[in-house]
Amino acid sequence: MQNPSPAGPAPRTRLARLGALIARHPRTWVAAGAVIAVACFAVAVGGVTGESLFDRLHSGAPTVASEASRAQDVIAQSEPALETLTMQVTGADLTDAATVRDGASATQEVAKVPGVKSVRSPLLAPKGLADPSVAPLLKGGTPAAGGFVTVVDFVPGADKAAQASAEAQAETRLLAVASAMHAQGSVGSTSKVIKAITTTVEHDLLRGEGIALPLTFLVMSFVFGGFVAAGMPIVGAVVSIGGALLSLFGFSHAVELDATVVNIVTLLGLGLSIDYGLLTVSRFREELAHRGHDVPTREEVARATERTVATAGRTVLFSGLTVAIALAGLLVFEASIMRAIGVAGVSVVLVAMVVAITLVPALCVVGAKRLSRKAVEQASDVGVFSRLAVGVQRRPVLVIVGVVVVLVTLALPTLSMKLTSSGTELLPKDAPQRVFFEQLDRDYPALSAPEVTVVAASSDTAAVTAWAGQFRSRPGVEGLAVQPLGTEHQRVNIRVAGRPTSDDAQDLVTTIRATPAPFETLTTGQAAGQIDFLDSMAARAPYAVALVVLGTFVLLFLMTGSVVVPVKALLLNVISLGAALGVVVWIFQEGHLEGLLGFTSVGAVESMVPFLVLAFGFGLSMDYEVFLLSRIVEFHRHGAENDRAVSLGLQRTGRIITSAALLIVIVFGGFVAGDILIIKQMGVALVAAVVIDSTLVRMLLVPATMTLLGRLNWWAPAPLRRLHDRFGIVE
Repeated sequence: MQNPSPAGPAPRTRLARLGALIARHPRTWVAAGAVIAVACFAVAVGGVTGESLFDRLHSGAPTVASEASRAQDVIAQSEPALETLTMQVTGADLTDAATVRDGASATQEVAKVPGVKSVRSPLLAPKGLADPSVAPLLKGGTPAAGGFVTVVDFVPGADKAAQASAEAQAETRLLAVASAMHAQGSVGSTSKVIKAITTTVEHDLLRGEGIALPLTFLVMSFVFGGFVAAGMPIVGAVVSIGGALLSLFGFSHAVELDATVVNIVTLLGLGLSIDYGLLTVSRFREELAHRGHDVPTREEVARATERTVATAGRTVLFSGLTVAIALAGLLVFEASIMRAIGVAGVSVVLVAMVVAITLVPALCVVGAKRLSRKAVEQASDVGVFSRLAVGVQRRPVLVIVGVVVVLVTLALPTLSMKLTSSGTELLPKDAPQRVFFEQLDRDYPALSAPEVTVVAASSDTAAVTAWAGQFRSRPGVEGLAVQPLGTEHQRVNIRVAGRPTSDDAQDLVTTIRATPAPFETLTTGQAAGQIDFLDSMAARAPYAVALVVLGTFVLLFLMTGSVVVPVKALLLNVISLGAALGVVVWIFQEGHLEGLLGFTSVGAVESMVPFLVLAFGFGLSMDYEVFLLSRIVEFHRHGAENDRAVSLGLQRTGRIITSAALLIVIVFGGFVAGDILIIKQMGVALVAAVVIDSTLVRMLLVPATMTLLGRLNWWAPAPLRRLHDRFGIVE
């Protein structure tokens, strides 16, 4: 019996007609892609508009409208936040009157900088360094340690340029203070931390792409057996990156974009573009193989392009839509950063889809003669992957049980997951700004923000102090102070040992919020903000899951005509993503592989990572699911029985899926080498997700479950089958 083949007359669908149009004017499409790419990079990175994307990035813990944010609003009304610049001085002889006098004289010059509101320094104390009021500004609270800090407050409301100028001048004069005292000085500020993070993000992006693009080119050269074919997906990926960066630049004018968004979204666009380009070029060469002779004619190239865009283009559209649906789930959440990632991610997926069904086919047409040299023989129906499928089909139950045991074992650490929202810990351990603030917290604890702050709506300081006193004995509490906040509120500052989001700090927040008070109280701080963020995410998660599950189910049903296949695909993805998160917890929370991966564990996983991994990982898993299912469905519709369709589908896509997975691992591996902790965690998580999905799930679980289910794979209730007959998306 002859093997069923999907080859045949090009279907006259809209995609086929698009392929025909591209085949008629390929150089026009290529030129348009080049012009668009140059324009995108010029605007987003080149700064032709006066600023680049990286100039518009921000950084901070993810927030939502909550009790913590309301408390911050009350505090801001009474104590407006000021931009500050802090200098730490070490090695100063504060017992020498002349040294102190020289330092005080130099410090007075700082106050003369335009835009400076005030300067707080122990050197300017009227009663000298022995004044108890300046003890918090002295290292160890005494001049004997030879260290002190100076804090510069700037006039609020200055524009960006004026603020930058004031900070630069103040920093120069602050360092002159240390020089005048023959000591060492270092300067830090919130704006410097943000600058350090955004600069590191930019460097990580360049380094990641610098690693990923050459390596992917080499791998694809091996896969395709030539540089021309390998270069086409890379060109498509570069254009997609330009479109992604321009998209992010546009969104930065509508919402505040966190610095980490750029790498997260860009690496997704890069990975998808390479995947889709690989699929498109592979299918084009496969279609050329049907011609039966060496040099293809113009008509044969046109038919191959038509067929490629109609079939591979359809797969790309299905795949892109599944990824977009997964990312659209982020739009349900309240946190602005999640919505920003969702919107930007969807736009990047759309860019990758458009490039894959327009520019890449046009490149294939231009390079058709070179591509055809190794495409004469038709793809074989027998090979490594078909034999793997047959082997799995002999013992499907054993394979299912074995793989599920492995995945559950990998997922077990997820049960002990702890979440945190890092600040300077996002930077490498030796980053100057991280070192600066860790030293500041250690040597000048009174200057650091309290871990937990309670805003009490009362003008009675004594009453608030009496109520707050019950929390002094709580685990981890090191200090508690009450001070008036305007005329109608009191502020309770509570210092807790450990990190700002430690278990003790979070337990204290929960206890305070559950404790009755004779006045209204609002609790804030980093721990409170994290609790509110996670509560908000948990409240919206069911709606996000429902949106993604329903959207994916509908899309896969329209593609397959089955209700069993989509349900099975969703269940397998959940198991594989749980395993990927387990790997992240084992590495980053438990501190394994610190030396190899170049990070320092903070004993937890960044709070956004699980949600982003579920969205991005689900999208990538469905990406490979669509790659495989599209060919299985294609063979099944051409007459192959279930097991034969599965083995043929795996044989025809196995090499593509494996190659695509390897390329995705290379892309994400480039970002694992980055310095920003959350990007490193995302990179490791997605590498794990792709490896698990492309091997254990796609090569073993999918054929095993489809074999076990047999004809049930294609079952649907009669009303839904009629619905698919009418609205289903087929070639």
